[in-house]
Amino acid sequence: MANIRIGKNVIETLTSGMYEDARFVYREYVQNSADQIDKAVELGVLQNRQAGSIHIRIDYVNREIIIEDNATGIESDRVYSVLGNIALSEKDRTKNKGFRGIGRLGGLGYCDQLIFETSYQGEDIKTEMIWDAKSLQSQLNNHNLHIDAVELVESVIILKKSQIEKDKHFFKITMKNVNNSDLLNDKLIEEYLSIVAPVTFPSHFILKHKIYDKMRKMNMTIDEYNIYINTNQLSKPYSNAIYERFKKNGKKKIDEVFDVEFFDFFYKDEFLAWGWFGLSKLLKQIPNCVDLNINPARGIRLRKGNIQIGSERTLEKFHKEPRGNFYFIGEIYAIHPDLIPNSRRDYFNENEICKVLNKKVKTLFYTKLYSLYYDANAVKNALKKIHSVHQLKKEIEEKESSTGFTDKNEQNKLYEQLKRSKDEAIKGIKTLNKLEEKSKSDNSFKKIYNRYKDDIDNTKLTIEIKGINPEIEQKTVYRTNKLSRLTKKDQKFLSKVFSIIDIVLTPELAENLKIKLEEEFK
Repeated sequence: MANIRIGKNVIETLTSGMYEDARFVYREYVQNSADQIDKAVELGVLQNRQAGSIHIRIDYVNREIIIEDNATGIESDRVYSVLGNIALSEKDRTKNKGFRGIGRLGGLGYCDQLIFETSYQGEDIKTEMIWDAKSLQSQLNNHNLHIDAVELVESVIILKKSQIEKDKHFFKITMKNVNNSDLLNDKLIEEYLSIVAPVTFPSHFILKHKIYDKMRKMNMTIDEYNIYINTNQLSKPYSNAIYERFKKNGKKKIDEVFDVEFFDFFYKDEFLAWGWFGLSKLLKQIPNCVDLNINPARGIRLRKGNIQIGSERTLEKFHKEPRGNFYFIGEIYAIHPDLIPNSRRDYFNENEICKVLNKKVKTLFYTKLYSLYYDANAVKNALKKIHSVHQLKKEIEEKESSTGFTDKNEQNKLYEQLKRSKDEAIKGIKTLNKLEEKSKSDNSFKKIYNRYKDDIDNTKLTIEIKGINPEIEQKTVYRTNKLSRLTKKDQKFLSKVFSIIDIVLTPELAENLKIKLEEEFK
């Protein structure tokens, strides 16, 4: 029987061929460093996670990337097997963030040379494994070269050893002559890792204290590490303020996340996941302007080991409407050991526990979250109807006392609009009354409803609506009546001209022209 061989093309699949976004290489290297920091804490090499650090240096000019941690390092006599073997990781997939033994290959598709340097605690040896990535790519592209994956890997690896201080312990990755500009864009990488990597909440996100308090009450921890890009320490891009684009390159605040709500999922006696979502007035979907990095943390995100699974759109499918995910910010932390990220890390491996989680997430999103933004939208629309009738009444009073109506048709049209607007406003009041009752039995919605309370009170609903009576005797005051130089006949004629102007031109242009004519005949 012939020996089974694994073709060289599997290497391409395991490097640049597996992911659509080149930035994944940072995530893979960061999660491996995070695992080693945890191991260093377990072995007593580091006192705690905060004593560990992951430094990323991006040198655009020299097209070089360096990623270094101060964790355990790798024993000198194990470097070749640990870093050379493919998909033979010794890590526990139920505990470690990286466990397939392929993530370190990610950089091979994006540089000419990939160098691993390491020293283990207590050893005085630094070991370098140098991968000739350029040669690797050349051999992969040579369709006349028939060698298997093992032969290919062995042909591009060089191992070097040298003396070093005995107390050094580190692991360092260097990518030389990087061929992908996105990987050298420090701003782009910072935006990516701040939401994907296992980092802390920012100091200005004041609601983080509620999240940490909840975590402590549940006797849980969030995996957080000190990660730096050049000199900047990363934190998640959460903010209490919600913005939208203002003019071309600016932004303005439109809403505020004022509180967080928590949830957890159990299956029988097993803890599956827990999470939080932010409460705001839920005025509309949270805008996202990529060019200005506005609201980069919008949407409810899925995480395992505090590393993002998928993207901001991963949980869209569990909402009653896809747009529902972007009314909120929030996170779901997967806890159960059987919730295992798939090889692309865009979701979990399909199994029974994953199916149970899917159902529980869908139930939460279909009921509670949908109800919250649907009812908040009903409050907003009811207030809009009430404000509209007041605005229309103000416009009519202005015409009656000052500018006058263009003609009888405009007067009748405005009064008819006022009648319909009043009817809609009355419906709005009834809606608000129902929602106020609902808020008494739904504490989450009550918090949102109370954020609208000032708007509701300021409308002085009952008094002002009763004061609008579209059946009163209409006082006819045409704007041409002010033109005393004109005869009644000329005023009437000009009034007809005004009517034609309203039909032909836009409201703004029509008004400007009428003002000019009035100035002419005053």
